[in-house]
Amino acid sequence: MKHFALAFVLLLLSTILHAQPTQKPMLYGNSWMAITGKPLAATAGSMIFQQGGNAVDAACAMLAATCTMWDTLSWGGETQALIYNPKTKRVIAINAMGVAPTGATAAFFKNKGYNFPPEYGPLAATTPGTPGGLIFMLHQYGTMSLAQVLAPAMKMAAGYPIEAQAANTIERQKALIKQWPYSTKVLLPHKGAAREAPEGGEVFVQSDLLATLTKMVDAEKAALKKGGSRKEALMAAYDRFYKGDIAREFVRGSREQGGLITMADLANWKPVEEEALVTDYKGIEVFKLKQWTQGPVLLQALNILENFDLKAMGYNSPPYIHTVYQAMNLAFADRDFYYGDSYKTPIEPMQGLLSKAYAKQRASLIDPERNNIKIGPGDPYQFQNQTNPYLTLLKIRGFEADTSKRNFAPKHDLGALPPDESYQDRLWRGTTSIEAADKEGWVVSVTPSGGWLPACIAGNTGIGMSQRMQSFVIDSALNPFNVVEPGKRPRVTLSPSLFLKDGKPYLSAAVQGGDTQDQNLLQFFLNVVEFGMPVQKASEAPNFNSNQLWLSLGGTRAADREPKPGQILLNSQTPTATREALKKKGYILSFAERTSGPINAIWFDWKHRTLWGGSSNHGEDYGIAW
Repeated sequence: MKHFALAFVLLLLSTILHAQPTQKPMLYGNSWMAITGKPLAATAGSMIFQQGGNAVDAACAMLAATCTMWDTLSWGGETQALIYNPKTKRVIAINAMGVAPTGATAAFFKNKGYNFPPEYGPLAATTPGTPGGLIFMLHQYGTMSLAQVLAPAMKMAAGYPIEAQAANTIERQKALIKQWPYSTKVLLPHKGAAREAPEGGEVFVQSDLLATLTKMVDAEKAALKKGGSRKEALMAAYDRFYKGDIAREFVRGSREQGGLITMADLANWKPVEEEALVTDYKGIEVFKLKQWTQGPVLLQALNILENFDLKAMGYNSPPYIHTVYQAMNLAFADRDFYYGDSYKTPIEPMQGLLSKAYAKQRASLIDPERNNIKIGPGDPYQFQNQTNPYLTLLKIRGFEADTSKRNFAPKHDLGALPPDESYQDRLWRGTTSIEAADKEGWVVSVTPSGGWLPACIAGNTGIGMSQRMQSFVIDSALNPFNVVEPGKRPRVTLSPSLFLKDGKPYLSAAVQGGDTQDQNLLQFFLNVVEFGMPVQKASEAPNFNSNQLWLSLGGTRAADREPKPGQILLNSQTPTATREALKKKGYILSFAERTSGPINAIWFDWKHRTLWGGSSNHGEDYGIAW
């Protein structure tokens, strides 16, 4: 009788959940779809589609626009993308992550008294990846010129009405911004007034950035005038940024303010096209970027969760929350120790980490009655017929901290955080997402980031430098694969997703939110696949977050980054019975009305040959379709 009552309650909850209207409407189209972090940037994508561009062209235009709008990123940050090519029917991975500059060694930062590279300023900067990544995608898979896709961004740089969210962030962070003269010049146009930042709705002009973008377009036009091909002209723009006068001013401005980036660092860096990593979940192929991102966490978690009947547990029931939380912790423990730049030694044990046998072993560690606060990384080497060279380090891993003494006051509206809100800011910081698809079958998913406010601008380029160096470690005991060194990519949180079913695009999704990205994408995907939610409902549905992981972003002290075992963020709607059940399993509960960054996604309806867009109500994200 008790089991029947529980089943009835779960069925009732599921019925109520599916009957609830979404706060934003589903987006439909059958020709193209453009979704990103700001309405004006989505408009930029729609303009390119209306001019005949494909999804790659539109994604590049949206990327340029979001960078210009400081949508928690800028032009000096990093870009990575997954692209479905309908001609080859393959998923392509684009790696446009910058690298640590000359002189950026563990010893350098240790000598400055840091436990991690700094989170702000010129010493936080990797080489800029976004300009090169944009040009590379356009060069390889787009159809338009750089002048065409940059036109909306250039008009915005000449002056656009800035959103209140960005304007208020500038005002809150002005004390940091004033440390850097070129940032002060651009971001504080009313210096000396009571409010030094622009007001929301004020026309915000970025003359230096406009000049930089104009130089790139001029290089393209000059190459075309000389008889160069479209691709040769794009490379002329690329070279002017990374090897020409733009590079010289970027390096001069960076080094003047204490940065390390050299002309050789810029000239030697290149974007890379690489194979995506993939796993199969119930007949759906799930594609993620390589282990220089946290993307494989999603693959590992799905491999673990295959061993459980999640649908029978019920959406966000205590057993479901507990099981998914434990799977995420197991995957993140591996991320924290084993992920790093795949182009540098030591080589990460990805074959073992992504094997189904390893996932089954990890799944066996889940106690259905209790949270395991001492979950640590496993030993994937035995699943690729190798001996783990880091067994000594593994023995000292584990979460022994006294959690009863930790304070936790979560807030999740990044735009409303006061400057002293530390932990949750670092957990959710930065990034935007871009989703684009067209009737030819091109699909693009991007999670660009870096150079977010308060950014240090490099000289008179108008370009905010990346802060991604902070995602390195300087102690190999934390992660022997992610120790900072010149020319190396940090292991980042950025993590777009593509899903194929029966060899065709099924779903494209990305979300902002630092270390929570793959936690929220995992639950979003399960909402669709296990619980049958339409894509808009799935993007708005209440999620939960684990804090039992090492933060990838934050201060230079270990205490700023360390895991918070057993702490779980639940949606404020969580029923009392669920709260009590989780407490009995050993969880420390906290609550918020919004428990996810804004998820943007496209679902492909092959029966009707239409596109369904989801853009959650958790930010300013916006989509346009036709």
